[in-house]
Amino acid sequence: MATLRRLREAPRHLLVCEKSNFGNRKSRHRHLVQTHYYNYRVSFLIPECGILSEELKNLVMQTGPYYFVKNLPLHELITPEFISTFIKKGSCYALTCNTNIDEDNTVALLPNGKLILSLDKDTYEETGLQGHPSQFSGRKIMKFIVSIDLMELSLNLDSKKYERISWSFKEKKPLKFDFLLAWHNTGSEESTMMSYFSKYQIQEHQPKVALSAVRDLQCPVLQSSELEGAPEVSCQALELFDWLGAVFSNVSLNNEPNNFISTYCCPQPSTVVAKAYLCTITGFILPEKICLLLEHLCHYFDELKLAPWVTLSVQGFADSPVSWGKNEHGFWKGGEHLYNFVIFNNQDYWLQMAVGANDHCPP
Repeated sequence: MATLRRLREAPRHLLVCEKSNFGNRKSRHRHLVQTHYYNYRVSFLIPECGILSEELKNLVMQTGPYYFVKNLPLHELITPEFISTFIKKGSCYALTCNTNIDEDNTVALLPNGKLILSLDKDTYEETGLQGHPSQFSGRKIMKFIVSIDLMELSLNLDSKKYERISWSFKEKKPLKFDFLLAWHNTGSEESTMMSYFSKYQIQEHQPKVALSAVRDLQCPVLQSSELEGAPEVSCQALELFDWLGAVFSNVSLNNEPNNFISTYCCPQPSTVVAKAYLCTITGFILPEKICLLLEHLCHYFDELKLAPWVTLSVQGFADSPVSWGKNEHGFWKGGEHLYNFVIFNNQDYWLQMAVGANDHCPP
């Protein structure tokens, strides 16, 4: 019984794999990147590459900026000035920082103007706002989800609904959070957000970039048409997913008998590449920036290359209230929601999407 109980308590994970071609009219790759809003780490791996092109390196270095604002009152995100300055003139992203989704109140502003609040029971009742119980609450409801459409509210700022929400955030239950903020608008100056929130403690940040060349890397053999692999011919998508996790974590792949930390080894069949380039970007990274990276990697094979494929992996914030789109996200025991592209030299691709127990199935 004790073993069965431990199995039940073990975190569950869901991995969805699909294949397509970037030239396919029905390909979903762009939509899935654009609707995964809150990304904190982006990594790409290029086999048979010793140095990045200047164009790709410049693209990597231009994935910022983003901003950290300390103790920002929530009502600042629903003012007419904020809506007209940022939400209506671009894609504005905001996410509470230093909060735990399963314990604390958390907030996310989506680029479509939806404000998502994940509130504990007491805070929810004190705000007086309308919402619904979290889908991951269990029998005892402890968390509630409130969704506010700021674009809809802005159409009638004299409405009773806007007055009630504004009164709730300003007077009835004033809430303050540390926020990560970013704004995508090619036709504006980057300093706008700094000046707008100048009366608060605001800092501008650039994502951290780590570049490294890996030598004599043992890589699995893949065939774009064989998602499930072929015995003694190619590896399957799940094996590649595990292997990438080991590479990104700098785990030894040799399975040496005296290694008591890891017994993992590269799936078979495999091949050794003389050098591979690994890049990891960490910060508050917008989907628009990831789309540019993906597009550039799609064109990597426009010129003849030795590499048969490259990968692009993206991890979301563990304590974000949503994963893809408006899909509610929970933490449980991991909080993971991530995706990975395997881009082949014939423009085929594999897409792998993974979530934990407290998540909807990826779209």
